[in-house]
Amino acid sequence: MPDDSLITLTGLSQSYREGQRTHHVLRGLHLEVCRGEAVAILGRSGSGKSTLLNLIGGIDRPQHGQITVAGAELTSLSERRRTLFRRRHLGFVYQFFNLIPTLTSEENVRLPLELNGWGPDPSVSAARAMLAEVGLGQRATAFPDVLSGGEQQRVAIARALVHQPSLVLADEPTGNLDAETGEQVLALLDRLVRDAGRTLVVATHAPRIAELADRVLTLEDGLFRTGPAEAKL
Repeated sequence: MPDDSLITLTGLSQSYREGQRTHHVLRGLHLEVCRGEAVAILGRSGSGKSTLLNLIGGIDRPQHGQITVAGAELTSLSERRRTLFRRRHLGFVYQFFNLIPTLTSEENVRLPLELNGWGPDPSVSAARAMLAEVGLGQRATAFPDVLSGGEQQRVAIARALVHQPSLVLADEPTGNLDAETGEQVLALLDRLVRDAGRTLVVATHAPRIAELADRVLTLEDGLFRTGPAEAKL
């Protein structure tokens, strides 16, 4: 793997059975993503984008192929070691925010730090600083149910970045927001990731997100399609 590669996928395949039929979601994918790169994965609903992100994030294991992230071959790690790896090296942003409703904004953002063994004082300071970065410094004590959709996604972005991960994975991050709010959240995510020199992989069906990416890949029939959609390659 080249020194500047953060992600290497080799022969990645995944399928599932539905009755008598086998659905091939991914068909021998190959991909390298460099450190500091922003890659957009385009594709219609059901094309396998979320499956791909779950595999890169070590949430699931592929049926065939290898996945290497930040020097670790995830396909050879036990479930516990994959969990520990995710806590330290990865940040996740989801379409539906996935905030814990019984925790305040600050407590949601502190969670990754506490899971990584941070003490109370440094985790509080880091969480508050990160909330200020996303424009929610005054909403630290608010619970998710009193926040707007855009505010909840900002908290989710703060949570994804607070522990300084090598890689941020975003699955339809604007899919549950109106167009204007989605634009604001997208610009914020792009700025924060790039300012920190992180690597970003975004799965989406929205072409607007692709405009901010360094590379655009279209997932179709389990493969990356070549053509106009990859003009930025």
